[in-house]
Amino acid sequence: MPEAVAPVVEPQVGAAGKQPPGSEFTPLLRTVRTQGLLDRRTGWYSLGIGVNALLLASVVTALVAIGDSWWALSLAPVLAVLSARTAFIGHDAGHGQITADKRTSRVIGLVHGNLLLGMSYAWWNDKHNRHHANPNHIDKDPDVLADVLVFTSAQAKGRAGFRRWLTRHQAWLFFPLTLLEGVALKISGFRDLRRQSPRERAVEGVLLAAHVVGYAALLLGAMPVGRALAFAAIHQALFGLHLGMAFAPNHKGMDMPDPDGERWGHLRRQVLTSRNVKGGPLTDWFLGGLNYQIEHHLFPSMPRPHLRLARPLVRQHCGQLGIPYMETGLIDSYRQALRHMHEVGEPLRAG
Repeated sequence: MPEAVAPVVEPQVGAAGKQPPGSEFTPLLRTVRTQGLLDRRTGWYSLGIGVNALLLASVVTALVAIGDSWWALSLAPVLAVLSARTAFIGHDAGHGQITADKRTSRVIGLVHGNLLLGMSYAWWNDKHNRHHANPNHIDKDPDVLADVLVFTSAQAKGRAGFRRWLTRHQAWLFFPLTLLEGVALKISGFRDLRRQSPRERAVEGVLLAAHVVGYAALLLGAMPVGRALAFAAIHQALFGLHLGMAFAPNHKGMDMPDPDGERWGHLRRQVLTSRNVKGGPLTDWFLGGLNYQIEHHLFPSMPRPHLRLARPLVRQHCGQLGIPYMETGLIDSYRQALRHMHEVGEPLRAG
């Protein structure tokens, strides 16, 4: 029996028979539903989760077997790649791509986020859903709030001291800074525990603590302290870099809605702020399906293997409506994102 699909709210016809801007999305939604692209792929995900777990176990076994040898450090990049696979699974669980059952999705997210990665599933899910609701909106998208990086000239004007220096050089510093992203995500998750309900805090806190204890016990039990610290540094740095390379092409340098301007409907809000990355199976694997960012934002609960099938439908629909559909190669996507960050910092360099 096919699994139930999470409902997607379709825009309604307004007064006097006029359709709101969101109705541009309705015909596309119907086509995607008719072709079964919102149906879950439980078997595909079960296989992927099982293979990922087996590979993680293999790395842990190899690490213990190699023990006190510098060769153990060669496993750090492998573990970083597998950690990114684990993060992609947690991401898909948060969107309900794996199963329509919220409880099962949460268990998958907690195991892959909190226990295996030391990242708070609740914190990430809340932050990421707010991003999806208003991508690139300067007042509503937490991903473009002024922090270490800034994304508009208005944000850059208020920078001072060390943050001003960061903004001046942020395009050059972006990828080096992503080396810290894995650790930063962990710290943010621990900080967010204070905001959670007592029950959620207990579950998340115990799993986060279990990750830290298990990770430390594995490394310190397999090798001396100095080598364990080196392994952790390489692993976490490459994990953060991998995540940064997956997230960087998605929205940076794309349109940013004017908070005081015209309100876009769902289709335009998601398409105009997102960028796809062209490529084959290797690109799909490396970026965890996030290279189909437009389709993912239009249909967050669509299973990852269906995103590439939805791409031609979305592209054709946008063409019929005259809506720009941005798609470029991987290297060019980085170039566009970095160019935008470089231009934002230009006034500070000129000053």
